[in-house]
Amino acid sequence: NEERDKLIRTLDDIGALYGVVPPTQRMSLFEMEPSYFFGHDIMMFHTKNPLSSPFGQIFKRGMDVIISSLALFMLSPVILTVSAMLKIEGQGGSLFYGGERIGKNGKRFKCWKFRSMEPNSDHLLEALLDLDPGARKEWETYRKLKRPDPRITTRTANIIRKTSIDELPQLWNVLKGDMSLIGPRPILQNEVYLYGDSIRQYLRVRPGITGIWLVSGRNSTSFKRRIYWDNWYIRNWSLWGDIVILLKTLRVVLDRSGAY
Repeated sequence: NEERDKLIRTLDDIGALYGVVPPTQRMSLFEMEPSYFFGHDIMMFHTKNPLSSPFGQIFKRGMDVIISSLALFMLSPVILTVSAMLKIEGQGGSLFYGGERIGKNGKRFKCWKFRSMEPNSDHLLEALLDLDPGARKEWETYRKLKRPDPRITTRTANIIRKTSIDELPQLWNVLKGDMSLIGPRPILQNEVYLYGDSIRQYLRVRPGITGIWLVSGRNSTSFKRRIYWDNWYIRNWSLWGDIVILLKTLRVVLDRSGAY
C-alpha cells in the first residue's frame, strides 16, 4: 500500500493520467456499474449478467430461431449437394452423424454433423496416438490433429471439414433449442472433468455453433484456453458481442483460419 500511495502521489504531482486495474477475475465485466461513497476512498462495483435476465434469454432465443430458419432455407442447395457427393463417394453409414454432447442444465443431445469419418473408426485414432507420442501430445492439448486424421477417408469429407460445412446440420440443433448460434463450445461427456469448477457456468447456457473460441484462434488454441473463453462469454454476454462474433465467424470460415 505504501508503494502504491507513493506512486499515486508522484503521478498526481506531475499531472499524469493513469488507470487502475482492479482484481475482477470471474466477475461479469460488461455493464458493471461503480458506486462512490462521499468522503471515503471506497468504490463498489455492481455486476450484471444480461444473459440471466428473461429479456436477454428471450431475445437471444428469438435471434437463434429467425437466423437458423433463414440459414437452413438459403443453404439448402449446399446441404443437398454435399449429401449427394458423400453418397457418390460411398461414405459408410448414414450421411449425418449425431454425436452426444452435454447441453444446458446437463441435458444430453445429439449434435448433428455431416458424417466425415468412417463409422466406428475411433480405434484408428487410438492406434495413431499409441504409435506417435507427438500426435498424442497434440491431441491432449488441442483435442484436434493438424496432421491427417486417419478416420477421414474421402475427398469430400476432408473438404467439408476444412470449410466447416460439416457443421451446417447443427442449424437444426439451434432450431430445436438444443444449441444456440453463439455460445460455448459443445463438449463430450469425457471432457467434463477438464472444465473443473467452470462446468457450472457452462451448464447455464446452450452450447453454440460458433463462439469466441472459434473467432479467437479456433483449433490453433489450447483446450484450456477455450474453456477460459467459454467462461468469459457466459459471464459477459451482450447483444453487440453476439453480432461481432457472427460477423467475425464469416471472416474466419471464409479464410479457413485455424481449420483442419
